[in-house]
Amino acid sequence: MPAITQLVISEESKPGTLANVASVLGAAGVNIKAFSAPEVAGHGHLRLLVNDVEKAKVALTKAAIKFREEAALVLSLENKPGALSQVAELLTQAKINIDCAYLTPSREGRRAIVVLTVSNIQQALATLQDQSLDEI
Repeated sequence: MPAITQLVISEESKPGTLANVASVLGAAGVNIKAFSAPEVAGHGHLRLLVNDVEKAKVALTKAAIKFREEAALVLSLENKPGALSQVAELLTQAKINIDCAYLTPSREGRRAIVVLTVSNIQQALATLQDQSLDEI
């Protein structure tokens, strides 16, 4: 269970925002591995996992796209009912808030790749470290 850096871009929700970011990163040879783009009252928060954070930061800066970095957890859970519930319950018991979460099934579909931003990443790592996430 690695802790990784995701990039967060906060922009007005309007046509072309995602296309622009994807175009800038694509032209720089940066692959987007996962993203989440919820909207709240006309404002979007695009969270991106990319294959090369440093290259992405350079490309976004050159394109004058403001971003911030955010620590996140990436979990590989068995793609079955209740798997996410077990992780969420462990974090609840440790009094760790889940600030943001998104997921995608793995290529073969047997695993679910879950990305979490939490209130205390170090405590979350310690809490989940002892659990066998391969069984969840």
